[in-house]
Amino acid sequence: MLKHRGFPGRLPGSDFQFTIRRANPKGVTPLTRRERYRDRKAVDRHADAVFMAALWDHFGDAPFERGNLDAGRLSWLFGREVIPATDPFDPASYDALLVIDEAAARESFPEVFEE
Repeated sequence: MLKHRGFPGRLPGSDFQFTIRRANPKGVTPLTRRERYRDRKAVDRHADAVFMAALWDHFGDAPFERGNLDAGRLSWLFGREVIPATDPFDPASYDALLVIDEAAARESFPEVFEE
């Protein structure tokens, strides 16, 4: 499992995790698309925005390996702002390649891309 050095481990001052320390011995948690309903808490939406900003700062529009990125946090963006970079795609692999869909990310998180 690739560890993304320099990537923030969590949202500062919270328990929202962005990375994991080690591979899950019971198997890889698969990425799934989670629905973001309008009534989500503001802190949840803020965590999504900060995570998206970290992804954009760290990887930009280049494909990146899932590695030690937290499956739970990544699943909130998966299928919309973060999409598979390869076909076929294995959602239960630490080696899976992902890419940011810049147009979708700019629409969902305009504050991340403001200068």
